[in-house]
Order: sequence, then C-alpha cells, then structure tokens
Amino acid sequence: MTSERERTYHHGDLRRVILDATLDAIATNGPGALSLRDLARRAGVSHAAPAHHFKDRTGLLTAVAAEGYALFADALAGAPDLRERGVAYVRFAATHPAHFQVMFQPDLHRTDDPDLLAARARATEALRAGVADLPPAGRGEDDRLAGVAAWSLAHGFATLLLSGNLADAMEGRDPEETFRLLTALIFTPENGRAS
Repeated sequence: MTSERERTYHHGDLRRVILDATLDAIATNGPGALSLRDLARRAGVSHAAPAHHFKDRTGLLTAVAAEGYALFADALAGAPDLRERGVAYVRFAATHPAHFQVMFQPDLHRTDDPDLLAARARATEALRAGVADLPPAGRGEDDRLAGVAAWSLAHGFATLLLSGNLADAMEGRDPEETFRLLTALIFTPENGRAS
C-alpha cells in the first residue's frame, strides 16, 4: 500500500504541480473560491504541500501574479508597436485568463513581493516603450496619460472579452483582429490620436 508521503513526492516539481492546479481552479471557479486544501486534493498531494511551498493562500496567489506578469512582459516585448502591444495584451488575457484575473486584483496578493515587483516592472516598461515609440503628436503632452489611455483600451477590451460581455458584439470575430479594428476606429493612422 502506498503511503500519503510516498504519493506526494511522485510529482517531481511539486511547486509547478500546485501552481497548475491553482490556475485550473481559478479558471473554473475564480480566485475567490480557492482553498489550499482543495488544491492539495486536485493536485493529489498532502494537504500540507501547498503551505510548505507558498506559506498561505496569499503567498500562492502572489506566485501566480508574479508568474503572470513575467509571462505578460515576455508577450509584450515581442510586439513591434503600441497597437500590436495591445493585441499581445488581449492575446495574453485570452490564453492566460487565470493569471489575468489575479494580476490585476492587488487585494489578492502581496504587492511588495520582490518577484512580483520585478515582473510587474518589466511589463510596465514594455507598455511604456510602446507609448514612447509614438510620434510626439500621437502621445500628446503627457506620456503617462497616453500610457493610461492605451492601457485602458487594451485592458477594458480584454476584461470585457473574458467576462463574456462582448459575445453579441463579436459575432464570432477573432478578438485580436477585432482589437486592431477598434484601434483603427478610434485612432487615425497619421498620428495615433483620436479622430
């Protein structure tokens, strides 16, 4: 007969197994329903394993947010311009919905965690680089407000998409192409400013 201890060590990378179970649980029920005991059951590990690796629920969600921001920064870094960074933003939200839910809810994680701060700084820099690449007429007098405008458009679209609020308006359209069309409706190609 296999003991509980033997069963919990067959995974190899137990931390990854717990993170994956967490992402599945969040995608299914949202972060509010998350419990360490349920995660242990889902992952087939002892009830103490999640606490051993992450200390508590907040520590686990902090790890999810830090991983999410790192993946997000990588996704944004490959985009050639601000519009395509917006498309990458929407793509990230659609392919990493559990990360996305946790990343932007600071009440769920430790906002002073060094790994989280470093990953968020990388993502922020990638977004700001897109704004900095706009011609001066396209970003106005305040780069920071131009960044907020771009972030609001991408984040708002991604959030509406994930929550199902765009189902009727999308009519089966590809979300990335739809986002490109939205930016074309709002911004003129000559200067990137609202028409």
